[in-house]
Amino acid sequence: MNKDFTFTIKKIVFDENYQPSENTRITTNFANLARGESRQDNLRNALRMIDNRFNAMAHWDNPNGDRYSVALEIISVDMDVEGSGNAFPTIEVLKTDILDHKTNERIEGIVGNNFSSYVRDYDFSILLLDHNKEKPKFSVPDDFGELHGNLFKYFVNSNAYREAFKKTPVICLSVSDNKTYHRTENYHPVIGFEYLPNESSLTEHYFKKMGMQVRYFMPPNSVAPFAFYFFGDLLNDYSNLELISTISTMETFQKIYRPEIYNANAVAGKCYQPSLKNRDHSLTQIVYDRGERSQLAKEQGKFAEEHFIKPYQTVLEQWSASYTL
Repeated sequence: MNKDFTFTIKKIVFDENYQPSENTRITTNFANLARGESRQDNLRNALRMIDNRFNAMAHWDNPNGDRYSVALEIISVDMDVEGSGNAFPTIEVLKTDILDHKTNERIEGIVGNNFSSYVRDYDFSILLLDHNKEKPKFSVPDDFGELHGNLFKYFVNSNAYREAFKKTPVICLSVSDNKTYHRTENYHPVIGFEYLPNESSLTEHYFKKMGMQVRYFMPPNSVAPFAFYFFGDLLNDYSNLELISTISTMETFQKIYRPEIYNANAVAGKCYQPSLKNRDHSLTQIVYDRGERSQLAKEQGKFAEEHFIKPYQTVLEQWSASYTL
C-alpha cells in the first residue's frame, strides 16, 4: 500500500520563559516543570544545572567552567494521515544546541534526548493493559509496537526530518528498575563505562521496532548508567560536545524525575540494580509532580485512541503491514 503521510515539524524554545499552551498536550515532563508558582524558578534552576554539568564535562580550554551553555528546543511532530490538513501530534523530542561563548559559535547538538509519543502512551497505557486484563500471566501482543515503530522509522527517513536535522536521533532514558546491570571494561572518555543488562526489557524490544539499538553507559561523575538508544554508531557518529549536550540535559532531567536513581548518594558499582525505593538520595531544588506524569500518560493514551488509532485504524494497519524501508 503506497501512501504518503505528511509531517509538520514545530519548534518551541525551552528556556526560563517557556509556557506550555493550555490547549495542547505538550510533553508532560516539560509542562510539569513549567506550571505552578515555582515555574520560573524550576526552569531557571534546571537550565543552570544543565549548563554547569556541560561545562564540568567539557573542561578542556574552559578554565573558568563557563565557556558553554546549552540551548534547548522542544520539537513537536504533527502527522497528516489523509492529506486533509487535519494533523495529529504524533511524537515530541528535544533538540540541543551548544553556545560557545569563546568563539560566539552556535554548534548543532543532538535531536532526540527526551522522547514522548502519543501512540506509545496508547500502546503501554491502553493496549497493553487491555490485553492483560483477567489474564493470570503477563504477555505482550504479537504485533506490539509495530505501528509505532514503522511510523517512527518513516518519519526519521522522511524529507521533513532530513531537511530539519543533519543526524539521526539519540534518545537517552533511565535504566530499568527491574534489571541488573554489570559494568564492563569498555570505557569512553566522555560517555564513560559501558554496562550490560542481565536481560532485555520490553522498552528495548519496543525501541528495536523503531529501528534503534541500545547501549548503557555511566558517564564520569554520574552515579548510574543511562540507556542510549540510537541508529548507526553511537561512539563515532557524534562529537564529544554533541554527546555531552545529551548527557548534561538528560542527567539533569533524570535527577529531577528519578532522584532515587540519578541523584543517589552512592555511585553504581560493578553490579548495579536500580531502585525507585532507594532512600539514600538527594532532592533537587525543583518542584516536580510525578503523580501527574503517570496520570497524563493514560490521558494521552486515550486521546491517541480516540483521535488517531480508531479513526484511521484500517488505513494505518494496511500501511504498516506493507511498510518497508
